[in-house]
Amino acid sequence: MTTENGDYVYVNNRLLRRGHTTGTCAAAASKAAALALLAGGDVGSVEIATPKGITLRLPVEDLSVSDGRARCAVRKDGGDDIDVTHGTLVYSEVALSDAGISIDGGTGVGRVTRKGLDQPPGNAAINRVPRSMIKEALEDVAMSCGYSGGFDVTISVPDGENLAGRTFNPRLGIVGGISILGTSGIVEPMSETALVDTIRTEMRMRAANGWKTLLVVPGNYGKDFSDGIPGIDSDIAVKCSNFVGEMLDYACELKVDVVLVANLGKMVKVAGGIMNTHSRNADSRMEILAANAAVAGARIGTVRDVMGCISTDDALEVLDRDGLIPEVSRILMEKVEFHMNHRTGGAIRTAAVMFSSVYGLLGKTSLADEMLDEIREEVALR
Repeated sequence: MTTENGDYVYVNNRLLRRGHTTGTCAAAASKAAALALLAGGDVGSVEIATPKGITLRLPVEDLSVSDGRARCAVRKDGGDDIDVTHGTLVYSEVALSDAGISIDGGTGVGRVTRKGLDQPPGNAAINRVPRSMIKEALEDVAMSCGYSGGFDVTISVPDGENLAGRTFNPRLGIVGGISILGTSGIVEPMSETALVDTIRTEMRMRAANGWKTLLVVPGNYGKDFSDGIPGIDSDIAVKCSNFVGEMLDYACELKVDVVLVANLGKMVKVAGGIMNTHSRNADSRMEILAANAAVAGARIGTVRDVMGCISTDDALEVLDRDGLIPEVSRILMEKVEFHMNHRTGGAIRTAAVMFSSVYGLLGKTSLADEMLDEIREEVALR
């Protein structure tokens, strides 16, 4: 549960501090630089309105003015949702021009190389909302100073290229630096929205580049297992983390089919209809395994032993004693197929591959081999 309280927000009964995005930093720095040019004097802080409706007053750092240009920075603050850009200085250099507002990226701001992202290939990775915030901030300054000309804006992040290696940017085809991001201007601590947005971005990029069937894994275990599937390049896999349901919903929106490759620990939850597999939301792994072991004919002692297990690999060891792994896996995959198709309502085709780090391949849904062949064909064409 999330409730708001000024600069703080309650998340799961914890009071956490909000922060502000790189997009807010870029807009605030641009406003400060424009004020220094048009109004003169030392700009120590600046007010910036965010799309969320929260107005911030942010300190301005490293201001310099020369030859009709002003340059300054605002420091990124991730609040209690600290990420790789927390504490980073986001610079804006503003020059006066005849008309209009042009916005580009400089050192440390990535450049888009693939279709399907917020900006077209060739553009600086400064997303639509930050661009709009920069433009509105500069228009406010122009109006307040009686200025009728334009602005040329360059956003830079001196350590952005180093930071980018710790983000999704290389995977998304954004080269040379970080992205200037933010849809609300505010960083919400412990926010799942940012992660889901990243998953959607990667899916959209794959679809825009012609992929009709997506290989999806929750994380590195699934990616590593995919490396062992002949003809499959795991680098094409989209990581969906715990957000299986959101991934399937967006696949329907994009009209792309999905093959989910996951270990038993994740897949057994999907078999129970659990579409957010984080343990905070639900952890019925042993209950689901024990129930399906009973359906497969397990003795009551075996069912009890499964219920007493800590990990799914321990549970597999129990099932293996009675030779039940193949039958339990078959039943689980039927249920996975049902719940994935129920979530998508038949709008797309879905398939799944389940494995264990100890026991290897456990099972596949009915369309898995057919759809993996389609992925192999797409890989071969690229």
